[in-house]
Parts: sequence; C-alpha cells; structure tokens
Amino acid sequence: MEIDRINIRNYRSADRKIVREISVESSIFSEFRDVIFSDDIIADLLTLYFTDYQPQSCFVAEKEGQVIGYVLGTKDIRNMRKSMKYRILPLLARKVFISGQVLRINNIILMKHMLSSYIKGEFKVPDFAEKYPATLHINIKTQHRGGHLGLSLVNHFLDFLKKDNIQGIHFGVLSEGAKRFFLKLNFEMLFEGEYTFLQYLTGDSFPHYIMGKKL
Repeated sequence: MEIDRINIRNYRSADRKIVREISVESSIFSEFRDVIFSDDIIADLLTLYFTDYQPQSCFVAEKEGQVIGYVLGTKDIRNMRKSMKYRILPLLARKVFISGQVLRINNIILMKHMLSSYIKGEFKVPDFAEKYPATLHINIKTQHRGGHLGLSLVNHFLDFLKKDNIQGIHFGVLSEGAKRFFLKLNFEMLFEGEYTFLQYLTGDSFPHYIMGKKL
C-alpha cells in the first residue's frame, strides 16, 4: 500500500515553503489566485501561526523525501486567537497596505462582500474552546488524496494531544467532503453555517461546519 511508503514526522523549518504552497493550492481561494490577495497573504493567514508560533505541534507526511501533506495544530486555541488578533492580523494588514494590494479593485470588492457576510453574522460561531481546547489544520496534495493518508495524519495528531491529556479538539471545515471525512472518524458536528462572501465569484455559498471530538 502507498501509505506504507509514507513517513509522518515532526515539522522542520525547512518544510515551511512547501507547507505554505500546499495550503494555498488547497484553499477555497485557490481558483481565484489571480484576482484576489497574493499567495503570500493567503499562506500567512492559513499557516503562519502554526509554523512560526507552534512548530512543535506540527507534522508533515513525507514520501520519497518530498512533503506531500501536513497537519498543523495547537493544544490551546485561545492562545492562538490572541496571537492572531494582536500579532498576525496586524502584520497581514501592514503587508496588504505596503504592497498596495488593498487598492486593487478585486480586493476591494472581496472585502466589501466579506464585510457583508460579517454584518449578517456569518463569522459568528459559538465558543467551544472550554470543552474542545485544541485545533488542527490539515491538507494533502491533490494527487495523494483518496487513500488513508488523511486518516493517518489526523490520528497522529490526536495521539500527540492524548499524551498531554488534552480533553478535546475542534476546527472548521468548508466542504461536504471534509464533513463526511471527519464524521467517519467519529467527530461530531458542533455547528453548521454558511459563507456567502464568494458567491459573487462562484454563484453559490459554501458550507461552514465546526467539527469536534472528545479525547
């Protein structure tokens, strides 16, 4: 089996570039990369906290010396939120302004739609941090999906959490396929919502599920 030739190991700083590339390729913004914020901004938003603030809680899947997937996480999502609010988001705002991306008409339109979603309450979700304090972010290169690698990465991270007696984990997913995947792993759906801010590009909204599991 292909999974037998894949090694899951601790993240190293040398993995940062490929992890960022995989994160962008797998994001909801991937098909609009030419019309919205740069790959660097998207990668920062998705991975910067994990790789630069919590590298000890990050793992990669390696095949024949090449990183083909990752699971990034933290044991304390509350600390993550503080770092995002006071460090990372201000850093990204500066990058966007200095690079001039904030003045691009496509980005202005996107931010207008995101503000509309915010006003409608689409970004407001219940706080599950007390019972489910950990979180994760997982992605796999497209050509290596469909096997058992996702299962192996998730289980590897859950075992990592259990060693420190972390009582639960929760995170968001943005597709029906991801929801089905985690339901099969005995996660439960804690919250269901939708985002409409890309509807002007896609013609439809996309789901937002919060998945959780007690450990």
